[in-house]
Amino acid sequence: MIEIKNLCKTYGGFEALKSVNLTISKGTVFGFVGPNGAGKTTTMSILATLLAPSSGSARVGGFEVTEYPHEVRKRIGYMPDFFGVYDQFKTTEYLHFYGASYGIPRDERERLIPQLLELVNLSDKKDAYVDSLSRGMKQRLCLARCLVHDPEVLILDEPASGLDPRARIEMREILKELKLMGKTIIISSHILPELAEMVDEIGVIEHGTMIAQGRVSEIQNRLRVKRVLHIRVLDRAGELAARLKDEAHVSQVLHDETGIHVHFGGGDAEQSQLLGGIIGSGYQVISFHEAQSNLEDVFLEITKGGTEHELAQHVD
Repeated sequence: MIEIKNLCKTYGGFEALKSVNLTISKGTVFGFVGPNGAGKTTTMSILATLLAPSSGSARVGGFEVTEYPHEVRKRIGYMPDFFGVYDQFKTTEYLHFYGASYGIPRDERERLIPQLLELVNLSDKKDAYVDSLSRGMKQRLCLARCLVHDPEVLILDEPASGLDPRARIEMREILKELKLMGKTIIISSHILPELAEMVDEIGVIEHGTMIAQGRVSEIQNRLRVKRVLHIRVLDRAGELAARLKDEAHVSQVLHDETGIHVHFGGGDAEQSQLLGGIIGSGYQVISFHEAQSNLEDVFLEITKGGTEHELAQHVD
């Protein structure tokens, strides 16, 4: 659905993007990861036809963004990090305005807009003026605006930026709904826990260079990133913790009232073998799962002090 080849963008002597390559399949939720200034917004602006690349190519739905910008715009919904809203509009008027801009007939808009407001949890604000909405509500209204023409692809640049914890949770739940609808979504963020629960794949970019792409578990296995396993057993937890210290791929074992925490360097197969061995030894396992901080661990492992040549070896 999205294909980027050797994409470069320079501003004078500054290289914002350095021969970026990226492929995102239809229906994938892709997390674009990197620190501020890494090149995420530049890449997304090119995909949204708002910025011309210096060289290379970018395609959305088979259409090259510089040659067929109108076709690309029909297929994307773009939500920038910073966006303007028309404060003197009511929420329904705001969505009618954008729907009309896409040539959607009024009777179809009348049917569609209540559905969009329900999706983004703003049905009770249908007659509210935009300037009366909180920041989180404006973020959700902007997302509804991106969906008004039913795009195949959503390009969301820091969609939870500046939101309080409750608003972040609401935004995350909406994005999960969009994932279930089969949308292809590319989300950028430098706050990794926001992405961990919803993405299928990640791409890590730093200093304009794409240094890794793939499923988190695949990148973990490639880099041998240590996982943290949380294990709870019905009894004899102290005994099991002591035994686990001698297991292959285990580098550290911690035991407290919440359970046993194992730093584990193996892959999925080795993890399955570990669980089988615990059960086979007669321990009654209550729970066995990985910690949810894996995305942060992967990012830190990829970006810690490697040269560009070394980092390039991690790219899929």
